[in-house]
Amino acid sequence: METDRKEMRQEIIKAKNLTHYYDDGPSGEKEYSLQGVDLTVKEGEFLVVLGHNGSGKSTFAKHMNALLLPAGGKIYIDGIDATVPENTWEVRKRAGMVFQNPDNQMVATVVEEDVAFGPENLGVEPSEIRKRVDDSLREVNMFDYRKHAPHLLSGGQKQRVAIAGIIAMRPKLIILDEPTAMLDPSGRQEVMKTIRALNEDYGITIVHITHFMEEAVQGDRIVVMEEGKIIIDDVPRNVFKNVALLKSIGLDVPQVTELAHELIQEGMNLKEGILNIEEMVEAICQLK
Repeated sequence: METDRKEMRQEIIKAKNLTHYYDDGPSGEKEYSLQGVDLTVKEGEFLVVLGHNGSGKSTFAKHMNALLLPAGGKIYIDGIDATVPENTWEVRKRAGMVFQNPDNQMVATVVEEDVAFGPENLGVEPSEIRKRVDDSLREVNMFDYRKHAPHLLSGGQKQRVAIAGIIAMRPKLIILDEPTAMLDPSGRQEVMKTIRALNEDYGITIVHITHFMEEAVQGDRIVVMEEGKIIIDDVPRNVFKNVALLKSIGLDVPQVTELAHELIQEGMNLKEGILNIEEMVEAICQLK
């Protein structure tokens, strides 16, 4: 039944033959970062994007927020053509973006003022801004820090404040471009817990770009990019069955998945695509 409901959801992202290039290739020729990308994402999905540096994943993310305009093709956000410059404001009302370094998104000297910055720029009424700030900080478990200076917070706390600032703008979609890359394991757990709650409890669509495979397995779906193209688009279990392919393009797999793969190569009767320790223990216990 849940699958049927997901199938009925509206498309919130639709890319059609999306192309982008930079004029900084060798000898000044065009360096293509996106080469005919097609992708559809439905409301409420948790999509993970994987790819090594230079694969086009961050460039693709910036098109979702109209930070970049394509050289060709189209991308629609909640039905709005994001390739039309006049639509940029409407696109950004619907699609918020969180970057790798939270310090780059901090604009105020007090946490609650920082979170209020986005709604203020949208022209939201002051009373509504107050409510949104408080609600957003509660949603990321940072309400008790609302009077603190952002520079005194930990990396994970800063990133959660950055996410609160996006939530306060009430987007339908949040794009996170490697938001945990600069954090320690504890900070990564804090941020991932927040992201999952936004998706599961509030139905916000998530596009999460990451290098951490343990984060990737938490998505509903994974797309893998290589040389500006999507080469895999599937659920995590099926994606991580492709151990050899992923390694050939410079990507890792979850440690337990790689261990299962190696045991299979040695003749053990396990299935490819084991994603966590619990599944590994269960699979080993079922061996005869």
